[in-house]
Amino acid sequence: MGEPRGFLKIRRKQSGYRPVEERLNDYSEVEIRLPDEERRAQAARCMDCGVPFCHWACPVANVMPEWQDRLYRGDWAGAWAVLEDRNPFPEFTGRVCPALCEASCVLGANDEPVTIRQNELAVIEKAFEMGLVIPRPPRKRNGKKVAIVGAGPSGLSAAYFLNRAGFSVTLYEGDRKPGGYLRYGIPDFKLDKSFIDRRVDLLRAEGVEFKTNTRVGSARYGFGVPGSDAELLDPKELEAACDLVLLTIGAREPRDMKAPGRELAGIVQALDYLSMQNRALAGEIGEGMEPITAFGKRVLVIGGGDTGADCVGTANRQGAMRVTQIEVLPRPPEHRPPEEPWPLWPKVLKTSSSHQEGGERLWSVNTKAFIGRGGKVEAVRACKVDWPLSNGRPAMTEVPGSDFEIGADLVLLAMGFTHVVQDGAVAAFGLETDERGNIRTRGSFHTSNPKVWAAGDSRSGASLVVRAIADGRAAAEAIITSL
Repeated sequence: MGEPRGFLKIRRKQSGYRPVEERLNDYSEVEIRLPDEERRAQAARCMDCGVPFCHWACPVANVMPEWQDRLYRGDWAGAWAVLEDRNPFPEFTGRVCPALCEASCVLGANDEPVTIRQNELAVIEKAFEMGLVIPRPPRKRNGKKVAIVGAGPSGLSAAYFLNRAGFSVTLYEGDRKPGGYLRYGIPDFKLDKSFIDRRVDLLRAEGVEFKTNTRVGSARYGFGVPGSDAELLDPKELEAACDLVLLTIGAREPRDMKAPGRELAGIVQALDYLSMQNRALAGEIGEGMEPITAFGKRVLVIGGGDTGADCVGTANRQGAMRVTQIEVLPRPPEHRPPEEPWPLWPKVLKTSSSHQEGGERLWSVNTKAFIGRGGKVEAVRACKVDWPLSNGRPAMTEVPGSDFEIGADLVLLAMGFTHVVQDGAVAAFGLETDERGNIRTRGSFHTSNPKVWAAGDSRSGASLVVRAIADGRAAAEAIITSL
């Protein structure tokens, strides 16, 4: 610990964002970076606690105190070496991770945790600037072949570790480019796709083979795309050609809403909407793809999570007339509630950069019906709800006489995902699913097919990018042991 009293002398300072009036006119990343000296000062706030709860909370088990100390001392290369030892993609988590570590930082007990996520991003970007992050292919191959189906964060993570251990790895991706949710689900203003391309180029240089626009079975092509010219791959041939197949296909079955009027035009799944904007920016809008725009429309986002916030930011950039975001749950507290004490992850109010750009947020609102004219949605009938305890658990009850309408020309359903898409690869390999509808894994990452394993959201359900990366690494370690 380089600065024993750093946490007393230096206040937490966030990087901040570009001005609203500037960033609303483009899709460039909104978060800025502090100068190196200020970033090192923020690292000086780390106390190198006897029990590092930040490490305990981090899905990839980052050793925060170790690289924070090196950062404070200006040893960027040393900080990067420690960081990379546990996290293969700090450039992704440094941008989109909710920072579970910060909620468990000892300083977080007073709402002043170390800026771990932003420090992490500073370290990896400095490592790239210094030319430290270079291809490091294995010295020799072990003769084993692993096929990974799905090039999202979990698949990329598994490929990273398996390839470096000497396995011959081929990543099969049904979409046009690798990245999965990172590329097609997260807006460019949070994660510029050049950073995905940079990492994919490194993996290719290290010997990982990518086969994009290739589907195993008849799974849906990708986020927001009704069909494609993708090559169909026979699952049995893939099984025969490899020592093991690892499925990292995510959990893309969206949660829908069974309410009167759901069939009206203008009601769209959030990831379909977000992916179309990402594709438009990448020049991937092709024949059969209908652009979805919020320009001049009254936009209603149903769902109060991060995906809903991304919809708010995207709609504002597209020129929406008005944006409203509703959530059925009550408004979270602004500070850690007593029932979620440190070092647990607290459910507190999150105000993202998108919320700062405009729009109204409503809580404890339930959607009852969609109202339309001429086959198109024009309003939503909603009501207020309460959440009294019933048998010790909150139970939603409608507030009598609280019905109201919200005018909307575009409704975006941002209510999360239920489970893995069960046609395509899951059906083609004849895999069992669990009670939640995800791929059932036994003991480790084994599925009901002995030669097919699964990792990431496809077996655990929709979760965080950092958890997908961690599960991909754990699957790779298990495969290394097994093969």
